[in-house]
Amino acid sequence: MAGPEHLRKHIDKAAVLVEALPYLQKFRGEIFLIKVGGSAMEDPALVESLLRDVVFLEAVGVNPVLVHGGGKAISHAMAASGLEPRFVHGLRVTDEAAIHIVEEALGVVINPSLVDGILKFGGAAVGISGKEVFVGQKVKAKSEDGAQEVDLGFVGRVIDCQLGEIEASIRGEIVPVVSPLAAEKGSGHVLNVNADIAAAALAGRLQAEKLIYMSDVLGVMQDPEDADSLVHTAGREEVEAMIDEGVISGGMIPKVRSALEALSDGVSKVHLIDGRISHSLLLEIFTDVGVGTQILGESVAGSP
Repeated sequence: MAGPEHLRKHIDKAAVLVEALPYLQKFRGEIFLIKVGGSAMEDPALVESLLRDVVFLEAVGVNPVLVHGGGKAISHAMAASGLEPRFVHGLRVTDEAAIHIVEEALGVVINPSLVDGILKFGGAAVGISGKEVFVGQKVKAKSEDGAQEVDLGFVGRVIDCQLGEIEASIRGEIVPVVSPLAAEKGSGHVLNVNADIAAAALAGRLQAEKLIYMSDVLGVMQDPEDADSLVHTAGREEVEAMIDEGVISGGMIPKVRSALEALSDGVSKVHLIDGRISHSLLLEIFTDVGVGTQILGESVAGSP
C-alpha cells in the first residue's frame, strides 16, 4: 500500500491539473502567437521543453502559432562565410550577400528543426517562410550619432500579412512555424524583419488571444539585477511610465513597444517570459501567478 508521502505527491499533481482547468476551458479554440528567440534557442534541452509545451497546447485545443528568430545562428553563418555582422540600433545591416545567408539559415536550419521537434513529440506542424506571410517595406535607421540616415539594405518592417496558409493550418489543427522574413511590396525582394515586430503584426491580424515573447530575460524588472523585482502585471500606462523612467531600457523598449501595438490591434494580452526556464510557457499560461510579465491594454491599479 502506498505511504502518505507517495500519496501526497499524487495529490500535488492532481492539484496542478485542477489549477489549470479553468484556463484550459477558457482558452480552448483560441490562438496563441508564440515568438521564440534569444539564448533559449541555443540549448537543445530548452527547445525540447518549449516544443513539448507547444504540443500540449495543441492537444488541449489551443491553436499555437510560432514565429522564430535566429540571430545567433545567422551571425554564425555569416562569420563562416567571412562576413562580419553589423548592427545599427539593434537592426542587422543586411546586404545582398547577407540576405541569402539569412534566408538559408532561417529556412534550411532553424525552421525545419522546430517543425521536426514538434513532430517528434507527436504534434502536427508545418514550416512557412515569412515571405509567404509578411508583406514588407524597406526601412532605414539613424546613425549612432543621429546625424544621418543609414541604409540597412534588405531590412524591412511589416505593412501587411497574408493569412491564407496560417489560417488553413489552424483549421487543420497544424502548428504554423513562421520565419521572420517578408516579401517587399512591389518588388517581391526578400527582407529581413525583426522577429518581435513580425510576431506582433501577425498576432494583431490573427486577433490572437495571447502574444507570448519567449527570450532570455525574466520579463520586466524594476531592477535587472534583482529577480524579486519582476513586474508580474502592467498596463499600457504603467509600461509607458517605466520607459520614461528608464526602468524599461535598451533592447526591451522595441519589444514592449511592439507589445503595445499588438494590444492596440486587438490582442487580448501579451506575456514576456524567460525561455531558459523549463516549461515556462505552461507555467505562465496555466498557473494563477505565472513566471513572467503580462501586459494588458488597460491600466492596472497598484502596478509599479
